[in-house]
Amino acid sequence: MDMYERFREMLDAHPSGAPASAAFTEILKILFTGDEIEAAIHLGFIPKTAEQVALASGLEVREAERRLDSMAGRLVINSRVKDGATLYSILPTVPGLFELQFMNGGGTPAHERLGGLWTEYNGEAMIRSLAGEPTPQMRVVPVQKSLLPENRIHTHDEIEQMIRGSDYIAVAHCACRVSKRSCGSPTEVCLIFGALAKAVVSRGSARLVSADGAMDVLRTAEEAGLVHTSNNSAEKPVIVCSCCRCCCHFLRGLTEHGERNAVSPSAFAAKVRPDDCTACGICRDRRCPVKAIEERDGAYAADPEKCIGCGLCASGCPASAIDMVPREKIPEVPATQQEMILTMLKEKGKLERFMKLLR
Repeated sequence: MDMYERFREMLDAHPSGAPASAAFTEILKILFTGDEIEAAIHLGFIPKTAEQVALASGLEVREAERRLDSMAGRLVINSRVKDGATLYSILPTVPGLFELQFMNGGGTPAHERLGGLWTEYNGEAMIRSLAGEPTPQMRVVPVQKSLLPENRIHTHDEIEQMIRGSDYIAVAHCACRVSKRSCGSPTEVCLIFGALAKAVVSRGSARLVSADGAMDVLRTAEEAGLVHTSNNSAEKPVIVCSCCRCCCHFLRGLTEHGERNAVSPSAFAAKVRPDDCTACGICRDRRCPVKAIEERDGAYAADPEKCIGCGLCASGCPASAIDMVPREKIPEVPATQQEMILTMLKEKGKLERFMKLLR
């Protein structure tokens, strides 16, 4: 079997998937040299040392380490130091391999080529792999100022609480907008937390920010009409993205490809108070990213089935005529990332394949 195809099958064992595509094969050949892919196919999602890779591949330890360090330096595989030893592992396609190539802002001919290939790949194969089963990877988090104190439900729905509870925060450019370049929305609005934040900052792909700085980033995103999304688990966030309707893989999966499981809605839905609505149309025409608001009898109303609960309509309403109210049926949020991944693997029938890459 071709080594690039073998590596693609390894990536496809992850819940994110990596379905076969000529575009994705070309992406892999741009990101990994032939020598590097020889080492990469002996990695997995559990970190390994250069010595373990050398033993499996037949390479000299020094040569295996050289190839692994080259890939880690370009953020096409993951690396970390534990007890003085460097450990290496493969990255999933999303979030991971895709985002890390564009977080520094892009701008080179190579980035342009990769951006076109990822856009092609998303349309023909990737979004169906990301969103094909009930449990999404990402969930919508409502804009903080759209929530009234009496309507708050869980801490993981309150974005400021998520940020204030984090000890290391970085901000990077949105990979979707950098790669697709379909709109003029701000790009440096992707927040990353914890160990992943440390890794991308150390490689120059993001910059460290304080909690107050992170809140400023979110305010900029909210003013621009961007949707806050985070990993679909109730523990501390790994990322908080600010997504646009024209570039984001997950939102486009919902709006362009009809994949209802592309992203989980928040625990809230918009409700317009008709007596206070001035029918200015801002909510429908400028703020709602999923066309969930329609005109009814001279006022506007939100369809709770279409509404993703982002809160942009409420925060942008000049008459303050929109409330974010708890849904009748609140979407379940897995307690941890591990629980989310396990659930997705079972739903997609990939558990056995994935477990092989943990050995």
